[in-house]
Amino acid sequence: MTYVESTLIAKAADRSATFGVVGLGYVGLPLAVELATSGYRVVGFDIKPEVVETVNAGRSHIQDVPTERLGPFVRDHRIEATGDLGRLADVDVVSICVPTPLSKTKDPDVSYVLAAADAVQRTVRAGQVVVLESTTYPGTTRELLLPRIEAKGLRIGTDAFLAFSPERVDPGNPTWHTRNTPKIVGGVTPACNRVVLALYGPVFEQLVPVSSPEAAELVKLLENTFRSVNIGLANEMAIVCAKLGVDVWEVIEAAATKPFGFMRFTPGPGLGGHCIPVDPHYLAWKMRGLNYKTRFIEVASEVNSEMPHFWVRQVVERLNEDAKAVRGSHVLVIGVAYKRDVDDLRESPALDIIRLLQQQGAEISYHDPYVPEIQNDGDVLRSQVLNEALLQSADCVLIATDHSTVDYDLIREAAVRVVDTRNALRRKAGS
Repeated sequence: MTYVESTLIAKAADRSATFGVVGLGYVGLPLAVELATSGYRVVGFDIKPEVVETVNAGRSHIQDVPTERLGPFVRDHRIEATGDLGRLADVDVVSICVPTPLSKTKDPDVSYVLAAADAVQRTVRAGQVVVLESTTYPGTTRELLLPRIEAKGLRIGTDAFLAFSPERVDPGNPTWHTRNTPKIVGGVTPACNRVVLALYGPVFEQLVPVSSPEAAELVKLLENTFRSVNIGLANEMAIVCAKLGVDVWEVIEAAATKPFGFMRFTPGPGLGGHCIPVDPHYLAWKMRGLNYKTRFIEVASEVNSEMPHFWVRQVVERLNEDAKAVRGSHVLVIGVAYKRDVDDLRESPALDIIRLLQQQGAEISYHDPYVPEIQNDGDVLRSQVLNEALLQSADCVLIATDHSTVDYDLIREAAVRVVDTRNALRRKAGS
């Protein structure tokens, strides 16, 4: 064990290490709070001045981090935020938690990772640890970060340490959060693994070391590709059942009684959030470069992308039953966030449904207790108070997100027509 390695491990043991968290969003801010909870000092970096200002005022802009939890750490100078990436030179550990979206052509957009990597290259010094947490394609850590650190004359595993440790954040999950979700760690060298495991040991209840950054990068992609493919199957079953005149929810619930060999996935309006709609494309893109077509991934993506169109057709059919055209009809959308009980609009299929209905001339209103307004092609739509008058004014109600605080009994009693993409009415009725 080198002197640098033993020094970092000692800093983990007495919590004297300082962490720099690059990106204070859905991943970075919860991580910063858990690091501070474990006794570390944290400097958070963000390119948005409003985020830096909000955090330094002790206020949280992330639903999963209560202001009541963040505030004391800011007041005690355990957490501070800055937009000055030059201060990365002052920290012992750099945890990179920046977005990794897709381009318009469904290719990986690693511009945020590249910007963070360039900042690391400008400031990296002996005795530092760099951990990439942003979901990305296999090879990113070794291809983008490793050369930049070595360009400063540092030897990985001896002078500086590098690993990939994928975020596994599930916004709004009341049970699984940053601390108690097992944490994957894949170091470039065995020494990198030892150092990162020591530093992250006080923060996470369970650490899962793997042999390389590539293995860790693939773990995250497999997790979300698994969900994408199986949700795609459930979504296709919804289309099949609609054509056969069979209740897809009845079929799934009955199948789920089998105590072995079946895992319950349900259909919905499409895929939303940052991970499941995006991550499989990272793997597919990487494999195209190796002349291999990931057929399951691409077929599942096609099916999942079709679901907003499928549910719009269901709205059209309900309106036809009342001899009404889509054009001029009032459609009330219940829930626009991408999943239940969160305020996250990223990749929300509800926004696609709204856009498709408006293209056909429908008049749209929506109710979402977590999202007060949305930007829609330059227009602003604001959440409406859910009451009997609003429901009765709608020619059709479409439930896109099944928030637990919505009054489904009122919808059941007052709505004229309902398209329920989540089976919320039946589930809330207890049947």
